[in-house]
This record gives sequence, structure tokens and C-alpha cells, in this order.
Amino acid sequence: MASIDLTDVTLSFGGTRAVDRVSLSMPSGAFFSLLGPSGCGKTTLLRLIAGLERPETGRIALDGQVVAEGRRFVEPGERDLGMVFQSYALWPHMTVAANVAFGLQMRRIPAKDRVAEALAMVGLSHLADRRPHQLSGGQRQRVALARSLAVRPRLILLDEPLANLDAHLRQSMLAEFRRIHRQSGTTFVFVTHDQNEAMAISDLVAVMDAGRLQQVASPQVLFDRPASAMVARFVGAGRTVPVDVLGSRDGHCDLLLAGHRLTLPGDAPPGPGWLCLHARDLALDPAGIPAEATGQRFENGMHMVHALLADAEVDVPSRGPVPPGPIRIAIAGGWVIPREGAAACHLSVAPAQ
Repeated sequence: MASIDLTDVTLSFGGTRAVDRVSLSMPSGAFFSLLGPSGCGKTTLLRLIAGLERPETGRIALDGQVVAEGRRFVEPGERDLGMVFQSYALWPHMTVAANVAFGLQMRRIPAKDRVAEALAMVGLSHLADRRPHQLSGGQRQRVALARSLAVRPRLILLDEPLANLDAHLRQSMLAEFRRIHRQSGTTFVFVTHDQNEAMAISDLVAVMDAGRLQQVASPQVLFDRPASAMVARFVGAGRTVPVDVLGSRDGHCDLLLAGHRLTLPGDAPPGPGWLCLHARDLALDPAGIPAEATGQRFENGMHMVHALLADAEVDVPSRGPVPPGPIRIAIAGGWVIPREGAAACHLSVAPAQ
């Protein structure tokens, strides 16, 4: 297992900062995800950890050993890590067993027992003699993972490994990754733009946007207590409604929303703020705050009403259809953050319990 520490790491391409002053600690043995929209810098950050890119500034350390800082640079093959790509990168003319053995042979490590162990771990022992074209997409991805596991690395990096699989296979592979992580004890770093994947599988998730870290936390904390408007909108289809914060005490904020006074959980100083909401925080209520229904959709057995609340779009669950027009909404939850800038992001985290 390996811990990962990055300090003020920066890398630019063509004048654009793909990774912008990122400082981050990943605990040893964690299943850690890098999450964000396309172009946010998450894959570049993974490549920096792997040694496939050199940082312009900053320091990268694996398990306390500095692998990139100034003129010091440890090549990828010397970092004791495995990497799994979304394209699988399997040799088409080789059998499953030969693909898994390839990395071992390059390192001159006896392969027979290691290959058998790795294939057993991913549940493919019975397919050792097949070739990649005879396998399903999920099976090919497990071969790629077995190839990395066979060399017993201290760290495994997964770059959008489920992007080429259909929805059913993605779900089964998520369960497999989680099981294999528990069984191997290796530190996993998983890159994805799919928040459902990251939230389902990770101990900790780092949300990135425009090359910068927005927040690092457990999936539940990201959902319940986003540190910035970007995180609130990106995770769990959240919505942000402008409010005026009157004051805060004991982890709660007194605020005004469309002229109505509320007290809700949050951490924001007096002044302009965002109320971060999910559908679970809202309900139709004749005594609630005035809003305007603009449409609806049917989802998971419920009607989801699209509404304008204080000029912000929100989704409100309903047991039946609601026609467009005036409605009233009760707010039973949410999280308040400052409107200008993000709340404090805790980017160095303790080991997962």
C-alpha cells in the first residue's frame, strides 16, 4: 500500500493550466476517486502520479518517497504501480494468461503462480487460454486489472476504466473493483467523470474543476455539505438558490429566501449566500414559499416537478402530476455556503476508518 502526497503541483498545456497548484493527500490503502467534468484535469493529475507527465512546479511523493520535484524525477517503471486504461491495452495475439504474465516477464519475475493468483482474484481462472476477442468488455477489463495485480504494486491507477462498458456491466464491475480492493489491500486511485461511479465505490472523492481541487471528502459529505457552488451543482444533481445570510450559530444559518426567514444547516458569514438543495430537501406545501412550476418528469416512481424558486431552478418530488403555474414549496433541509468563493476545503484527509 502507498500513500500519495502532492504539494502545489502545476502543469500547463499550451498556456492553459491543466493542473493548477494542487495540494492533496491520499491515505494508504484507500479507494480514492478523482471526479469532475471533461477537461477538469483529473486524468492529467493521474498521469502526473504515474510519472507519464512531469510537473512544472511542486512535489509528488509516494509513501514518503519523493518521485518528482525540481530536477528529481523517478521514471514510471520505478514507481511500483499498475495502471488500467479504458481501452484495456491487451495484446490481441496473446492468451489471457500471457497478457497477465507480460508485466512479470518484463520484470523477470516467475510468472506461473502470480498469474494463477491474479486470475483467481478477478474470477477469470477458467478463461486463461482464451484471447481478448473471445471475451466480453467486462472480462477484458478484469484481465487488464489482473495484469496490474500480478506484479503486486503498492498503487493501482484506473483511468476511466468503465467508459466503454454498458450500464449493466459498469455496475457489476464497480462491485468487482470494490471486492478486489478489499481483497488486495492495494491503494486504488480511480478517475471518472461519472459521479454515480465515484460515489458508489470510493472511500474518498476529490472533485476537480478547471484544474483546481474544489473539495476532498467522503461521498456523503460531498452530497450533504458541498464546499462550493460547483460541487453542489455537480454532485447529486444539486441546485443552488441565492439567499441572504443574516447570521450563523452552532452550525446553522439564519437566512432570507424570497422574503421568508429560515434557519438551515450551513457555515456562511452574514451576506450573500447559496442554499444548496437536493430534491429530498423539498416538498409541495400550501404553507410554503411561493414558486412557479414549469414542467415535470416521471422518475423512480415519482413525479419530479421543475420549478423556479427565487429565480433558481429546483426539482420537487410529487406523488402526482402538477400542472404548470403557481405552487408553494416547503424547505426541510439543505446546506448554506458563502456566495462569493468556496467555503474552506479540507484537502488533506485522515485515513478512512
